[in-house]
Amino acid sequence: MVSIKEKLIKGRKYLYAEYSFRLPDGHIKKLSKLIKSKEDAASKEIKDYFLKKEIEAYRQYAAKTYRPGLALTAEKIGKIESFKAEYKEIIKNLTKNQFKDILDRFTVNFTYESNAIEGNSMTLKDVTLFLHENIIPKGKDLREVYETKNTREANGLLFSNKVKIALKDIINLQKVLVRDTGVSLGFKKFPNYLLMRDVKTAPPEKVGQEMGSLVEWYDKNKDKEHPLRLAAEFHGRFEKIHPFDDGNGRVGRILINAILLENGYPPLIVRKTMRQSYFSALEAYDKGHKEKLIRFLLERMEKTFENFFKVYIRYI
Repeated sequence: MVSIKEKLIKGRKYLYAEYSFRLPDGHIKKLSKLIKSKEDAASKEIKDYFLKKEIEAYRQYAAKTYRPGLALTAEKIGKIESFKAEYKEIIKNLTKNQFKDILDRFTVNFTYESNAIEGNSMTLKDVTLFLHENIIPKGKDLREVYETKNTREANGLLFSNKVKIALKDIINLQKVLVRDTGVSLGFKKFPNYLLMRDVKTAPPEKVGQEMGSLVEWYDKNKDKEHPLRLAAEFHGRFEKIHPFDDGNGRVGRILINAILLENGYPPLIVRKTMRQSYFSALEAYDKGHKEKLIRFLLERMEKTFENFFKVYIRYI
């Protein structure tokens, strides 16, 4: 929030608009700009000035902190940092009802797309009517209805900051997503196999150990790697372990957003039309080609931010 401060310099009074924000390492960055009147502090010109300076600060921090790569180039990192600052500005300026509305719309879209990737036949209209009006579509399997209901609840936990990269949270997330669907809860007790991917998942007896190692890896690297790279690598490793009998994809995609949101970045949606590209990126990751999955999630973040969040702001 922009504040106003009066300074006395050589006997003359000057007004300054002041704004501060926190960098990822905890340091507070303070900005100020000379203004002619108190009304100027609320002007678009001043807000745009501080937003530009905040983006520059995030970019400088990212350039010093995170290593670039083939997919996540220095230029792309700079662009993502601008998304971060713009997303923060969008959310900050929404009213309580607008914030609820944008989260509801995101949840409907994410629920439809994420479940459709796994074969759920409910249409976007079905999902919208069910989540908003509690109208159960005719001819749909009850399991699909529960999957829809559960995904909304899981996103509620996500946006309430109740999904962390911790074993207990990951296990609880799967329980929420598969509740009342007949799926076994918790880590798998029998081997599972992946369609469209030539990779062996972790055997049941090693899942606890491998998931523990994955969370340890995340904790060790969360302050070293760019959050988008971190999210991509975590997702690739998680899906390769495939720790649950069912719900792995839906859990994994919510965990991507948990990592992004925890670091202040906008969440993303993997659309069902990208299903083949998505699985291809995961298969490439299995074979050691990590950049393809990073590039895929980067593209999904860009598209989701531009076509969902920025479009929403344009029409309110």
